[in-house]
Amino acid sequence: MNILVTGGAGFIGSNLVHYLLRDAAEELSVSIDKVVTLDKLTYAGNRSSLEDLEADPRHVFAQGDICDDVFVGGLLREHNIDAVMHLAAESHVDRSIDGPEAFILTNVVGTFRLIDAFRKYLVESGRTKLPNYGKSIADGGESAFLHVSTDEVFGSLGPQDPMFCETTPYSPNSPYSASKAGSDHLARAYHHTYGMPVITTNCSNNYGPFQFPEKLLPLMIQKTLRGEPLPVYGDGTNIRDWLYVEDHCRGLAMALVRGAIGETYVIGGKNEIRNIDVVRQLIATVHQLAPESATKSADDLITYVKDRPGHDQRYAIDPAKIENELGWSPREDFASGLRKTVQWYLDNQAWISGIEDGSYRGERLGTLA
Repeated sequence: MNILVTGGAGFIGSNLVHYLLRDAAEELSVSIDKVVTLDKLTYAGNRSSLEDLEADPRHVFAQGDICDDVFVGGLLREHNIDAVMHLAAESHVDRSIDGPEAFILTNVVGTFRLIDAFRKYLVESGRTKLPNYGKSIADGGESAFLHVSTDEVFGSLGPQDPMFCETTPYSPNSPYSASKAGSDHLARAYHHTYGMPVITTNCSNNYGPFQFPEKLLPLMIQKTLRGEPLPVYGDGTNIRDWLYVEDHCRGLAMALVRGAIGETYVIGGKNEIRNIDVVRQLIATVHQLAPESATKSADDLITYVKDRPGHDQRYAIDPAKIENELGWSPREDFASGLRKTVQWYLDNQAWISGIEDGSYRGERLGTLA
């Protein structure tokens, strides 16, 4: 296969590109000849996250916008793309509250232009007439469009509510989650209207290497190392289901190769944890792995701040379908994944510094908060 990964210089995308080129062929018994990374390199896209792949002849990097359907169509034809893994998205809830328009343009309009360009490419190349069109890749299918989404499209759970699953009704509560819900509906519509070989996934909160340091875990790691106050929204009792990013990447690759066309798979880490407990575990792990940073206690570091507008109380995913049908399961629990994550950031302070001083984009960003 030749695979196009959109948003491949972002957090999940860069981990996915590494997984595809390192482990996916052996673990999934599939030939991957080329991975083309398409990324606009906005603030959250970081080409240095793919620096170690520059000499790999199987990897091609292309800077561009998924909203540019002419550019996307050219990439599809030039590299004879068989499958698209669509991760490009604006994804930070706070930013969507402050400026929602960018989220609609990228997540809704961008998804439309990308999937429509792929549809036209498949028609032009005659792939829609193949006898195996519409079959999974594992069953002989020759094309697929994996649409990667979030559990936030399902809204908020109460303490006793059952976990999200593939049939949970949509109820987005932020401009970000509403834009992702819209893109999910577009992907579904293109399958049902045009017969496009679409598979959709919805994941819980990811964490791990290469995550932009405005997100909870990398932000808290850096502040703990510096002895700075750690801001926690509200009373810290909001619950998230934490999924180690490499476990997620394995799930995405399994869904692409083994997933049934037209189906949805939710992917969760089976780690429901209150935000305040996440922060306390993180502080303890940082102090254990970097004892010189243990100059203040957790109580001295944690600062409660005004809650985010429309802050969802609880997310939790039941991944039974992808476990039973595709054979996926998480390999990391939160303690082991957190330890790996903290150690990666300790070992890669130059990567963080490049973001904080703006050198990764050729400009200075100022202090992250």
